[in-house]
Amino acid sequence: MTALAALTVCTSAMAQKTSAEYLNKYNTLVKNLGPSGVGIENLINKWEADFPDDVDMLTARFVYYFAKSQYTQVVTKSQDKFMGMKPVLSLKDTTGNDVHYYQENFYVDSLYALSSSAIDKAIKVAPERLDLRLEKVSSLMAYEKESPDMALSMLKGIIDYNASSHPKWKYGSEAVSAEDFSALIQDECAALYSIGSPAAYNAFKAVSEKMLNYEPKNVMFLDNLGTYEFVVSQDHKKALKYYNKVLKIAKDDYTAIKNCVLMARKDKNWKMEKKYIEMLIKCSPDEAEKKSAQARIDAMSQKK
Repeated sequence: MTALAALTVCTSAMAQKTSAEYLNKYNTLVKNLGPSGVGIENLINKWEADFPDDVDMLTARFVYYFAKSQYTQVVTKSQDKFMGMKPVLSLKDTTGNDVHYYQENFYVDSLYALSSSAIDKAIKVAPERLDLRLEKVSSLMAYEKESPDMALSMLKGIIDYNASSHPKWKYGSEAVSAEDFSALIQDECAALYSIGSPAAYNAFKAVSEKMLNYEPKNVMFLDNLGTYEFVVSQDHKKALKYYNKVLKIAKDDYTAIKNCVLMARKDKNWKMEKKYIEMLIKCSPDEAEKKSAQARIDAMSQKK
């Protein structure tokens, strides 16, 4: 090799950035310009040319195209909540009916498809990264809005895979314990519940039931089914059955006790309410709530 050729190779090697340098540059651009700012796609393209299977690069591409695919419009709806949000403005129409205005996100399908392709490749490269799979679920929920069918299917697949293959999950670089896994799935249940549509409520129930297939005594998901029956189905008898099952496993479960108090109050069942208020006083972490509960007992006792 000639001296000139050796110098060229050496210079070229020195010029190539490391993956960490690309990541640092990317984070700086996102901080200053947002996830789809000017110059970010060019940086990701260069990053991919040097490190085509880099998970951080693939995640960056997912974030870029997901942000790029979104646009917002003001829409009118009759309901007083949409996707868990309150309206930005409410007026009356000429007939006196309420008209609610919301800012709704819409998606350019071709760009959303590119974001989905990037996160799918990242999952393929790093199948143990639970956070990547949950990022995909979150993007599906946002894309599908009130009908999260694909998000539900993916969540159920993650739960089945966890039970059958026992992967050594990671969330970023952190190990995920069995308790962490359940808590993360519960976060997804909460996200589904917050959407507030019939299909999302049914998905909330289906994910909870799927988890209970493998963890039948997990009180988080038993509480979920109680909440579904209480709030959605309004079947208080069935809800109470679930909550009492929870309390046999965890006698101080705050969610079960609190919801039993609310259910009894709604049913105007003072005897039942008193029973669960006394339990609430023992388990509530909030001193103000304890005092309010005791005051409720005292006031109702004086009326008798």
